Amino acid sequence: MKLTILFGGASFEHEISIVSAITLMQKLSNFNLNFIFCDIDHQFYLIDKKEMKAKTFSSGAYKKMSTLSLSQGAFNQKTMFSNTQYKDIILNLIHGADGEDGTIAALLDFYAIKYIGPRVSASVFSYDKRYTKWLCDAKNIKCVEYEILNSNEQKNITIDYPIIIKPARLGSSIGVSIVKNESELDYALDTAYEYDDNVVVEPFIDNVKEYNVAGYIADDEVKFSIIEEPQKEEFLDFEKKYMDFSRSESVLKADISAELEQKLKTTFAKVYRNMFEGSLIRCDFFVVNNEVLLNEINPIPGSMANYLFENFSDAIISLISSLPEPKSIKINYEYIHSINNAKGK
Repeated sequence: MKLTILFGGASFEHEISIVSAITLMQKLSNFNLNFIFCDIDHQFYLIDKKEMKAKTFSSGAYKKMSTLSLSQGAFNQKTMFSNTQYKDIILNLIHGADGEDGTIAALLDFYAIKYIGPRVSASVFSYDKRYTKWLCDAKNIKCVEYEILNSNEQKNITIDYPIIIKPARLGSSIGVSIVKNESELDYALDTAYEYDDNVVVEPFIDNVKEYNVAGYIADDEVKFSIIEEPQKEEFLDFEKKYMDFSRSESVLKADISAELEQKLKTTFAKVYRNMFEGSLIRCDFFVVNNEVLLNEINPIPGSMANYLFENFSDAIISLISSLPEPKSIKINYEYIHSINNAKGK
């Protein structure tokens, strides 16, 4: 099966996207894969599969490869004598800005290119942690208590210490700090504000039980991965998460009760339905006093959370067969004709 992996992007998570793409090249070896790299200047390059290695990008060698443009339904490779079109389904693997904020989704929708990934509305509500909280309120999904701060406002935090501070629009634990007392607050806020003018403040729950589950919809049924209990120190920091983006070995299923497993799956389905169709997402949950709380939505998880699926290739094939079809709009200019007829023109 043909599939094109789109990766890179102008984002703090640019390098992580490259790592994910290289990992998926190995995991989807039974696919006929093409690779399109988006550099920080938003130029698209067709990357030879043999050159899918970190040095190609760190050295700038990719700039010697073919550039691509977009037209209706395809990426185009133009030469002096030919125009090759790539009409394969795209797997959006751009982490962070561009890929998860809705930019690429809007571009692919505009050019009617089929793709695996969150649509614009899903991107908006999952990329910005503030909007994820509001989505929870709208869908009656329980989440961790929170407050929102802005760099241009003075506002006291009312949540008791210790707290965790996160940039609102960034993943991979970049800019995240645990603040144990007020003396550490200013430094943590300065760190977070380097990446975003808005930050989310949450209580830091010590020794909290955390579980990850990924999934997608195919044939109108939610298909779940195994449920993982990630191993961590105080929290999943950047280095730990960075290594996760290159994970390809399956992990062990969490040893939990059937009742808790069902609660996690039910909450995941509630998050996913009528929002994330066409994408494979991972949700990270906390369990506090036997209550499931949504922590974060990963609309484009590292290496597509391949390690959580017993057969990742089959999962992608299944998802491809159930991608949403865009609604076509017919324009017949009846309104303009009626106006012209009324005016006798």
